[in-house]
Amino acid sequence: MSILITQNVVKRFEGQLALDNVSIDVPEGKIFGLLGPNGAGKTTLLRIVNQITAPDSGSVLFDNRPLEANDVFKIGYLPEERGLYKKMKIGDQAMYLARLKGMSQAAALSSLKSWFVRFGIQAWWNKKITELSKGMAQKVQFVTTVMHNPRLLILDEPFSGFDPINVDLIRNEILRLKSNGTSVILSTHNMESVEELCDEIALINKAKLVVAGKVHDIRRIHGDNNIEILYRSSAPYAPLSTSDLPFSVVSDGTKDGSYSMTVAIREGFSTNDIIKVLLPELSIVGVNEIIPRMHDIFIKLVTDKEA
Repeated sequence: MSILITQNVVKRFEGQLALDNVSIDVPEGKIFGLLGPNGAGKTTLLRIVNQITAPDSGSVLFDNRPLEANDVFKIGYLPEERGLYKKMKIGDQAMYLARLKGMSQAAALSSLKSWFVRFGIQAWWNKKITELSKGMAQKVQFVTTVMHNPRLLILDEPFSGFDPINVDLIRNEILRLKSNGTSVILSTHNMESVEELCDEIALINKAKLVVAGKVHDIRRIHGDNNIEILYRSSAPYAPLSTSDLPFSVVSDGTKDGSYSMTVAIREGFSTNDIIKVLLPELSIVGVNEIIPRMHDIFIKLVTDKEA
């Protein structure tokens, strides 16, 4: 079940192609990472979903039907370029923004009070943004993004400007919202957050979709088919001949009191073939598949695309 689908979306600005037939499928109740280098087209796509701009061609489906104007009430959007009225009282502008999202006065006040207490900012109601630090203002902006309990939450670099304590606060809130059924699109350059939070991702580069799918599957597909072998021996393993082995040694060392060896599995062989060869010679205590980090995959895919 999908909450959002874009189909062959194309967008140009003054002849410059910003999106070139981009199709993504955001599953309901999941965290979907929208990745790409600066200028790739991510923000353009998010603005199309939020109906800030329209595609030149292609379509956007929300809840399995064409996106409608009133769907803005079901979406929460935290743009990378933060924007609050600096001289307006925080409580007043939060109420104003809640009413723009279609909330009644009573519902808005109830939701905001709950969120302000949750974030420990209830004393800020009558303050102005100019009286707050950047991180404090970011908290207020996050609250105004989620206060109407959106079905789809779009977060563009949500951890920007936060110290580690508040990064954890926002991360935990994102996970709590997901557990309550909210679908989340997370656009970020922080690949650790992608690995920790995202169920699926789409990578856009130079206006085109490069890869999309489940994070776990993408990490496996783009691995180098390497494994780490931990073993006990009187000396590091040194084969007399390597040409007939089902693997090649990439690196070796020690780990946790044992020798370690990273090997690349040769085509046509498996981990079991390697273990069969080594068991007569070594006391194997562990075998670990080496799965690349999203950081490395991101750099590889973007670099390959540019090349």
